[in-house]
Amino acid sequence: MNTRNVIDQLLNSSEPSVRYLCRREVLGEDRASDPMLALQDQIRDSERVRKMLSPRGADGRFPWHAYTKWIGAFWTLLTLSDIGYPAGDLSLAPLRDQVLDWLLSEHHLKKVPLINGRWRRCACQEGSIVLAMLKLGIADERITILVDNLIKWQWPDGGWNCDRHPMASHSSFHETWLPLRAMKAYADATGSSRAAASVEKASEIFLSHHLFMKKGDPPSILPEFTRPAYPAYWHYDFLVGLKVMCEIGRLSDPRCREALDLLETKQLPGGGFCAEVKYYRVTDKTDGTGISFVDWGGVSKNKMNEWLTVTALSVLKQSGSDANVWFTA
Repeated sequence: MNTRNVIDQLLNSSEPSVRYLCRREVLGEDRASDPMLALQDQIRDSERVRKMLSPRGADGRFPWHAYTKWIGAFWTLLTLSDIGYPAGDLSLAPLRDQVLDWLLSEHHLKKVPLINGRWRRCACQEGSIVLAMLKLGIADERITILVDNLIKWQWPDGGWNCDRHPMASHSSFHETWLPLRAMKAYADATGSSRAAASVEKASEIFLSHHLFMKKGDPPSILPEFTRPAYPAYWHYDFLVGLKVMCEIGRLSDPRCREALDLLETKQLPGGGFCAEVKYYRVTDKTDGTGISFVDWGGVSKNKMNEWLTVTALSVLKQSGSDANVWFTA
């Protein structure tokens, strides 16, 4: 089976989000076209999205903390923004407010320490909500506070880290990839030169490590970054890194080559890609952590994960890879 066959499978998926993302990210269809907008309506009305949003109360909020993994307002908005949920749905505003009431509270901000000249902050939190608000079209004036804080907290080497150990001196991949995406989205939306400069600095965190390598002579592979997951949530892996490089226009950097080669080795004979790690467990119960109301395809050694496959094929196409036979819609 060649790449066209697996794309045909994705285009016939039972999941409207898979069909939409394949047409947008792999085939390059105009997202403003009537058929694409109709697909987004299907995403909004899908059983998957209804399950994710069903716990909302009369006030439009969830009855648990915004950060509850993975069913809190924070994670729900990030996930919706990732699967192509249509922008401009103000019914999501109460979930946005639930997140911002937490992240912008005086109590929360007072807990961000400055240790040895570096702010220690889980910046994936601010980065994720900035990214989600922009992609979902529900940003308001408070977004500038989040962005200003992210720029303030950025470490000298270009990224972010929440490690409170005084000797910690290097940014965290896990804490940096989402703020990097957020800064790029904000720079594109507003023309902010400060956000653009932040993107340039943060990109070097990943490129200097060839996206999944430990510096050294010779450099060595970081195994925990070689196993892709969907959803990744806050976890970093090399496919996440390649997706980020696509978004910021740095995929052609020669330092992405090893990661692209690794991605090609993971393609199944049928053309798809597997999720090798899973961070969630599916349940209808609302107590506990790391839970999801819906299944995202799980993990397998020989069965493709549709969402992860769309991402991988999009990366390979944008890289100009000749490992696959591409076609246009």
